[in-house]
Amino acid sequence: MKPCTTISLCVFVFITTNLVAQNPKLTLDLTKPGVTVSRQLYGLMTEEINHSYDGGLYGELIRNRVFKDNAKTPEAWSVLQEGNSSAAIHLVAGDPDNVPMDQRGHAINSALTTCLKLVVETDGGRAGIANEGYWGIPVKPNTTYKASFYIKGLGSTPPRRRPDGSTLTPNSPVIENNTPGPITVSIESSDGKTVYASGIITLIKSNFWKKYELQLTTASDIKPTADARFVISTNRKGIYYFNLVSLFPPTYNNRANGNRIDIMKLMADMKPAFLRFPGGNFLEGPKLTDAFPWKITLGPLESRPGHKGSWGYHATDGMGLLEFLEWCEDIKMEPLLAVYAGYSLDGDHVDAGPLLKPYIEDALNEIEYITGDIHTYWGAKRAADGHPAPFKLRYVEIGNEDGFDASGSYDGRFAQFNDAIKAKYPALKCIATIGGRDFLGVRGKLTIRKPEIVDEHYYRNAWEMEEDAAHYDNYDRKGFKVFVGEWATREGAPTTNLNAALGDAAWMTGMERNSDLVILSCYAPLFVNVNKATSTAPKAWQWDSDLIGYNALTSFGSPSYYVQKIFSNYIGNKVVPLTGANIPTQTRPATKKDSADKKMPQPIPGMFYVATKDTKTGKIFLKVVNATGKPQQVDIELNGATTLSPEGTIVVIKGDKPEDTNTIDDPEKIVPVTSAVKGLGKKFTRTFDPYSVSVLQINTIK
Repeated sequence: MKPCTTISLCVFVFITTNLVAQNPKLTLDLTKPGVTVSRQLYGLMTEEINHSYDGGLYGELIRNRVFKDNAKTPEAWSVLQEGNSSAAIHLVAGDPDNVPMDQRGHAINSALTTCLKLVVETDGGRAGIANEGYWGIPVKPNTTYKASFYIKGLGSTPPRRRPDGSTLTPNSPVIENNTPGPITVSIESSDGKTVYASGIITLIKSNFWKKYELQLTTASDIKPTADARFVISTNRKGIYYFNLVSLFPPTYNNRANGNRIDIMKLMADMKPAFLRFPGGNFLEGPKLTDAFPWKITLGPLESRPGHKGSWGYHATDGMGLLEFLEWCEDIKMEPLLAVYAGYSLDGDHVDAGPLLKPYIEDALNEIEYITGDIHTYWGAKRAADGHPAPFKLRYVEIGNEDGFDASGSYDGRFAQFNDAIKAKYPALKCIATIGGRDFLGVRGKLTIRKPEIVDEHYYRNAWEMEEDAAHYDNYDRKGFKVFVGEWATREGAPTTNLNAALGDAAWMTGMERNSDLVILSCYAPLFVNVNKATSTAPKAWQWDSDLIGYNALTSFGSPSYYVQKIFSNYIGNKVVPLTGANIPTQTRPATKKDSADKKMPQPIPGMFYVATKDTKTGKIFLKVVNATGKPQQVDIELNGATTLSPEGTIVVIKGDKPEDTNTIDDPEKIVPVTSAVKGLGKKFTRTFDPYSVSVLQINTIK
């Protein structure tokens, strides 16, 4: 996706007409073998947008933990002053590169160069620093949080010297050094009146940084809330310095530096086949220097400075390359790696040839980190990071949305990347980002190398998705395979509504029916933090119509999420040939533009369908989308069926009107409902609800 993309978010009300008074009829032909369903058809796509990682999936609760979000002010941090205390905070910026590390004063290392300085001028009252988290700190009962931070306390700032011995900066005003002793760490209500958990570390007398760690456990009788803050406080005057302040709740599979449990469970329930990472625009960055810096995302957090993101906020890179791979491991999906290919969002690019070679070498090293054994250079690095076993990798995408590159350089760049990757890793499948039949209205051709797989992206409203649901029915089967690497029906904000889910489902019937051609697909964006702007923080999201929503405390799936879930959970390995007759139609209301152009809307189908069969179990999955506002009584016939069980199951997602949706306050307004059905056979009739997506499971008896 691109920040400049604009899509209409209108919700259309459909007018239904039945041109034939007969029931719609669906005929499944079990006598002819259908195409094989791709086992990687449904996956996930991710990038850092809408606070997907920081303030989302990534477990870290402290916002601006290394104080680099804003060079002018310590965003998300405030000074604490209670009683007779007098205190102030400000940032201490990084040191010049030409100063030796042992003389750099308050920089911990080359990654942690900016710290927060707290000056406490009086003894007695409580003073300290407070962090508001990502729109709050989530507090839950009987929960243990892991806190850590670097701190040093001084009476005055020691002078920093140049190599010639001269003073680099003058001393700060001398304050009596009472800093050694107990430091209180707490999670408390935003007004400070309620302490949910607290602990104490003992600060030693030293001019050097020291990392402190402790656990904070809440009581079992507290009420869950996000109206809370994290506080480090003292009652002694002095000058205190802080860096890499961290607070983690319990994480999925108890991984250190891990992910939120609730969001991971939502994804695991989808049973995705793969994860496309790191993006998206997050792969490219605004400038050539802002591309995803996979090498500096490795190792301990102390070595990760973070980098400029693509959507207006700093990325911590706590979600680094290894964390992406472990995410795949935890949910039992394959990684699909996107490598930076020399084009960035603002239009900067590197032409094919000698200047592109360092970028190719970087990509080859990244692949080696993922797949190499411990005897390779980067495989050994991965092992040192805690994962000796290589990861399975089958697909590598070269760049992202290079159809927007006005220079036309991708033809040469793709060929050079493709040849180098194939030479070292011949089994890998390379995915091109241009060369398909359509791509967000931007077309491009590849003439030097024929791509094996082409990535196509589609962002539309529900009407456009339903109008084009047969998009892949007439593609050339002799050419490339298709990866629909980003797509979504964009209606509803910040997560999608029911109408979007109907458009999604219609589009998915077309992909599933053509899954000999469409071998991979993933919806985007995957995540959205739904918090609106506050007095101290901006709105959390940048892109409307997302799949999974959350705030600091809870999460929920959109109607589109549940469509993705049931399509992925109920699928066979063979497509069943299926024909429809007497299919109802719908026509969108005419607009002023239609009238001005004298081109009135034409009817399109109001019902969409696909069927697959699991040849091992004999189960048949019939998916039917009724996008109309009327119930549809459908005659269903199974030609060539063996003995069928009269009993089956049906899973239905529906709502009263297209605008219905799920929210953080009403997370289950629209969810799948599973029920038993009877009376199934080689011929039967089933009524499908208005505005519904249904999966009917028919069981064969061997």
